[in-house]
Amino acid sequence: MGVNPTVYELDEDPRGKDMEKALMRLLGSSTAVPVVFIGGKLVGAMDRVMASHINGTLVPLLKQAGALWL
Repeated sequence: MGVNPTVYELDEDPRGKDMEKALMRLLGSSTAVPVVFIGGKLVGAMDRVMASHINGTLVPLLKQAGALWL
């Protein structure tokens, strides 16, 4: 899509375990990663990103965040 993501490797960050626990609380799930934020807003796991792409809401979200120029 031409988007340049920022990737945080939690296993390489000294606060990674705490961040992973916080993500699990936000998601209400035992699986915290990988998870996607767009424009500082939690989108969810890859299944949510793919669903957004399929239903046509992903591109507008990326544009609104200034992450995609079309």
